[in-house]
Amino acid sequence: MRWFLTILLLLVATPGCGEQATAPAGLGPFQTEDLDAMRERGSLRVIVPGTALGEPSLPRQGSPMAQQHDLAEAFARSLGLRMELVPVFRLGAMLPLLEEGRADIVAANLTVTPARQELVDFSLPVDHVHEVVLVGAGDDDIQSLEDLAGRTVMVDRASSFWHTLNVLREEYPDIHVLPAPDHFDDESTLDMIASGQLDATVRDSNIAAMYLGYRDDIRMAFALGERQSIAWAVRPGAPELLAALDRFLTIEKLTRPREARYAGDLPELQERRRLRIVLPNTAASYYLWRGELAGFEYELARRFAEEHGMRLEVVVPPDTDGLAEWLDEGRADVAGGFLEPVAPEDAAIRFTDPWHHARPYLISREDAPEIAEWEGVAGSTVAALAGGALWAELEVLAGEHGFELVALPSVGGNIEDLVNRLVAGEFDHAVAEGHLLSMEMARRDDIRRQFEAGSPVAHGWAVRSTDGELLAALNEFVRKEHRSAFYNILYRRYFEDERRIRRQLDERIRSAGQLSPWDDLVRRHAAVHGFDWRLIVAQIYQESRFDPAARSPMGAAGLMQLMPRTAQQVGVEDLDDPAESIRGGILYLDWVRQQLPEDLPVADRIWFTLAAYNAGLGHVMDARRLAGQKGWDQDRWFENVENAMLLLSQHPYYSQARHGYVRGSEPVAYLNGITSRFMAYVQLTEDQATFTDGNGRPSPGGEIAETVR
Repeated sequence: MRWFLTILLLLVATPGCGEQATAPAGLGPFQTEDLDAMRERGSLRVIVPGTALGEPSLPRQGSPMAQQHDLAEAFARSLGLRMELVPVFRLGAMLPLLEEGRADIVAANLTVTPARQELVDFSLPVDHVHEVVLVGAGDDDIQSLEDLAGRTVMVDRASSFWHTLNVLREEYPDIHVLPAPDHFDDESTLDMIASGQLDATVRDSNIAAMYLGYRDDIRMAFALGERQSIAWAVRPGAPELLAALDRFLTIEKLTRPREARYAGDLPELQERRRLRIVLPNTAASYYLWRGELAGFEYELARRFAEEHGMRLEVVVPPDTDGLAEWLDEGRADVAGGFLEPVAPEDAAIRFTDPWHHARPYLISREDAPEIAEWEGVAGSTVAALAGGALWAELEVLAGEHGFELVALPSVGGNIEDLVNRLVAGEFDHAVAEGHLLSMEMARRDDIRRQFEAGSPVAHGWAVRSTDGELLAALNEFVRKEHRSAFYNILYRRYFEDERRIRRQLDERIRSAGQLSPWDDLVRRHAAVHGFDWRLIVAQIYQESRFDPAARSPMGAAGLMQLMPRTAQQVGVEDLDDPAESIRGGILYLDWVRQQLPEDLPVADRIWFTLAAYNAGLGHVMDARRLAGQKGWDQDRWFENVENAMLLLSQHPYYSQARHGYVRGSEPVAYLNGITSRFMAYVQLTEDQATFTDGNGRPSPGGEIAETVR
């Protein structure tokens, strides 16, 4: 029966790449053009896989193809183009259509192979995978290549799997490789394997993981060969499009969280050594000032994270709505923003004990008369944020004292908006919480505080209702720190020290502005070598706190803290000259990057480069080897090689390392500082996917153009 099936399938199977491709119905005319012409046309044509039914495949949660679809849409948006989908239902037709000019890119989880590189250009990798063998869940006899002898393996003739299996057949000639029929989709092949009609198939590990997430009738038997690069194909003759795509993918890899969504209680978070908190970008919660991450809630949360052995990573939401969903979906572990605990106990989130109480005050324009009580407000309009206990109290007071209550939507603690609208005359008075009001009154003289306007408002943090250990730890932290010396000093610094408040609010970074005094120099030299200027600014801050006269005890000098020998290597004579220090530091950074394997994941090649800049290339190589010995991924820095780097300060490990002892905590802290600041710079400047030079053209962002690491 199996051999009859084999013969039948061979008869109906169609050739792959070698056959002339047929354009899908409705496909546009042949067009060979680069980015400028695409902008004029207004669209980016993206080939995506379709189903055998002739429609785009259904995106499943966790689907690599759905993720790449979203990524392609974001790329088109970054170019100011609409994405025009080109569903293609045969893998073998994709690249010929691209060659013919029927589309601009292919976003289809393509493995980069020498044969394909002769046909099209490939982007930087979007992923790295292994080819894995899938078999029926009950088939325990297939554990290795030897076990495939006499077995039938079905794959698409146009896939890289076909080539891999036929190469393996030179050593294992009894493996029967069967081409999948043209009308077959992945589920059909998997169904045949699950029912015992076929023995095995091969898929990329990321696609296999998706299937195993919802099918229990198949299993992953073993991996074939080395890890391979997955990339997007770009039509030949479009170098500007390829360069723009590489810049986009690089910043995406650098700033995208390693795992965008996961949920876990305190033990798991400590194992990951990461605590993610949602904070609004406001003067009270979280902002940048002269390169320094700041904010009352940020510093409070960072202290908690440090006490529990975790790095704090901040997620800045587009608004304050839906924070419960952000927690429930695993985008963050804690939600902040001076939240009022109003959710019932049986909700999806639970609040900590209050760590702050704010007294609300009535405020007016400076030219308003002094008002001592609510009777003086009768007949006027009073604005306040809608919702919460204070709003309910104000509704009662409005009825009792005859004033009109104006509801304002939540502004995430951004009192500047409320005060500006008050001063502009949109309403007569407003109610504001005291700590925020103090910040505004420290820097402006066009408003006046009147009288206390209600009961104190409690503020806390929110966590998932399932994270009981995290909630208990946060409550213990609140009990210990609330009104402690640390808390009081911090509170005075942000809400009572008028001189400091004025300085920080006037100079804080709110949007795409100056990150440092050296931005223009950094932009100029970073572009030459393909580095994102914001990451270099973050590195300069980490090295010298933007001080061109900085000196280290070891003799490093200048903004980029170059050692004299290194400065000589890159041709820098005056280390105190900011332009020379920046030029030389970037030259050296580029040299270090070139010493690392080109096939490393895009973002990790940068992290290894920065670690080597700090600790030396030899120690990074030692840490990679040690990671491999420990069974960790030696091509990934975070949570893998960084752990090995920490071990190299211990005698049993550094005694066996070629380059010996290194204080591993220093490069680990160095990377943590740079990546945290870089993520903040990306979030608080232009959109992360948009890169333009001073003339509005795409800038050569190169390999550093991904959260919170």
